[in-house]
Amino acid sequence: MMEELTARQEMILGLVVREYVEHRSPTGSGHLVSEYNLGISAATVRAEMAQLEDLGYLYHPHTSAGRAPTELGYRYFVRRLVKGSELPEHERRMIRHQFHQARLDMDQWMLLAAAVLAQTAQSASLVTTPHMIRSRFKHVELIATQGRLVLLVLVLESGQVLQQMLTLAQPLSQAELSEYADRINQLCYGLSAIEIASMLSGMAVLENEVSTLIYDVMSRSDSQVTGKIYRDGLTHLVTTPDSEDTLHGVRILEEKSLLEDVLDTSLRTTEPIRDTGGGSVQVVIAGEGKWEELRDWSVVLARYGLPDYAVGVVGLLGPTHMRYSRAISTVRYVAGLMSGLMYRVLGADELN
Repeated sequence: MMEELTARQEMILGLVVREYVEHRSPTGSGHLVSEYNLGISAATVRAEMAQLEDLGYLYHPHTSAGRAPTELGYRYFVRRLVKGSELPEHERRMIRHQFHQARLDMDQWMLLAAAVLAQTAQSASLVTTPHMIRSRFKHVELIATQGRLVLLVLVLESGQVLQQMLTLAQPLSQAELSEYADRINQLCYGLSAIEIASMLSGMAVLENEVSTLIYDVMSRSDSQVTGKIYRDGLTHLVTTPDSEDTLHGVRILEEKSLLEDVLDTSLRTTEPIRDTGGGSVQVVIAGEGKWEELRDWSVVLARYGLPDYAVGVVGLLGPTHMRYSRAISTVRYVAGLMSGLMYRVLGADELN
């Protein structure tokens, strides 16, 4: 729970955060007064900074006369003090131009989005492929392999191809398997996993067995958080030569299970940053007490895509002293642009 601050305390906390982000060193009261012409004395600023320290928003490094923001201070800054902002028009125009030049190829979009995020925000980026909210059956093939073993190849409307081995009660020829597959294709075309499950009781034995496996495979696919994860900007993680923090950041980006957990949990439970910039972004600061691996890191995330149809995630990873306003505006703009591109390519008719 964050203690509510006075307007003056918010101003001072915001200045300390901005100074630390810019210079990576604690800030003293005298510097704030002289640099920002606050109209109050250094003694008054010191008293307010001491109060902010007592509340847990600042800390006082023993080697310095100044103060620096704590994790709680960063959280207050992001959730209460970061005002709506947009990227400059020339940057937005350049990004739009890059996307409009790209081919209508999902891999190209993902690579471009990751590169644009990293370059614009000068941070490491991640982009996930769109994930169907509810996958739909398109086509299945049953391929005889050896004895009673059959390879089930399932194609979803999204283009995703899934494979699963099936053991039959007795061997069947390829011609017989193809006949069963044709009947299932006619029965299940365009259906979701739940809709297929509702039809199982009326099917013949083998059709029921195959369709049950199809239901299981589709259900597992629907429960996945992300598809492929594209990354860029690892060089932006470098803060000092041979920094251990840099290696830690790289490990975070390479650990898919951690990223999936962060993406899934954060997008479901973290309060979005809603502001005048339009759209919402989630910011996870120092792991939010959930992920020890993110203790010194922040993640800025936003969904893109078509609600109730297919969504992906774009995001940035950086140190807790990252430039939050820039990161939030970049992630929000790229997410909005990706959503618009997906809508134009898929077309409204396909979504009905």
